[in-house]
Amino acid sequence: MENIVQRWRRELRGTFSNNSATIPQWELDLEKGEDGGYFGPDSAAWAVHGSMTTLVAGIQSLLIQALHPGALAGVHDHSSYRSDPLGRLAGTIQWIFTISYGDTQAARTASNKVLRIHEYITGSYTANNGEVRPYTANDPDLLRWVHLAFTQAFLATHEAYGAPIAAGADAYVADWAVAGTLMRVANPPTTVAELQAQLAAFSPELRYDERVEEIVAFIKNPPLPRSQQAGYKVLFAAAVASLPPAYQEMLKLRAPALGPLPLPVTVPTKAVLAVVGWSLGSTAPSEASARARRKRLGVQDPPRNHR
Repeated sequence: MENIVQRWRRELRGTFSNNSATIPQWELDLEKGEDGGYFGPDSAAWAVHGSMTTLVAGIQSLLIQALHPGALAGVHDHSSYRSDPLGRLAGTIQWIFTISYGDTQAARTASNKVLRIHEYITGSYTANNGEVRPYTANDPDLLRWVHLAFTQAFLATHEAYGAPIAAGADAYVADWAVAGTLMRVANPPTTVAELQAQLAAFSPELRYDERVEEIVAFIKNPPLPRSQQAGYKVLFAAAVASLPPAYQEMLKLRAPALGPLPLPVTVPTKAVLAVVGWSLGSTAPSEASARARRKRLGVQDPPRNHR
C-alpha cells in the first residue's frame, strides 16, 4: 500500500508522462542513433533543458504565445489542451527532449512529425487591423512567433531561477536556433539582441481579448491533482514574475505583491523546483539515454553537474 509521498511522486511523474506508469519508450529509444546529436553536455541547450526551470518556462511560453491571435486561433480551434492537457504536454516534452538529447536523425524526424500535424491545423482569425486572415500552423510568421516565445521563456526563467549558463545567454539562443531551423523558421535569432529585436517586431500583431483571457485562466488553474496545486501556484507566479513587463501588462497579470510591495518569488520557486527535482530524479531518462548513446559511440563527455 503506497503512502502519501509515494502517491505524490507517482502523480507527479504521471503529469509529465501522460499518466504512464513507466518511463516512456521514446525516452529509452534516444539511446539509439548513430551520432552525438546536435547538442552535448557542455552545451547551453543541455544546461537549460536539463534544469527544473523548464517547468516555469513551459508556463511562461504558453502565456507569451497566447498574445498572437493567429497562434491562439490554432490552439482555440484545434488543440486538445482542455480535453487532454496531459497528452498535449507529453507531446511537447517529447519534441523538446528529442531535439535536445536525440541524435540528429531523431531530431529531424520529431520536427517533421510536428510539421506534418501542422498541415491540418488551418482556419482564419481577425488581425488587429480588422483584416480576416487565413492561417495554417506552418505559416512562417506563426512558426517564428512560437519559436521566439519558447526561446524567450526558457532563457528568462532559467536566468531568474536556475544556475548561470556557463556558455552564456547568447549560446542558448544560438543552440535553440537549431530547433528553429528544423521547424522551418527562416533566420532564427542567434543572439539575445536578435531575439529581442524579432520579438519587438511582432508587437503590432499582439493583443489581449476574450480568447486570451480564457486560455490564461486555464493556464493559471489547470486540472492537476490536488497534491500538485499549491506547488503549481508558486510556479505560475514565477512565470509571471519573470515575464517582460510589457507582456505582463498585456496579459493583465502582475507579479505577486502586497499592495505596492513585491512579494518574494525566487526562494519559494527554487524550493518547489528542488522538491520536484528530488521526486523526478537528478538525471532525466532522456539525458541518461543520450549519455549512453554517446558513450557507445565513443564520444567523451564531462561529468554531469546535478540539476
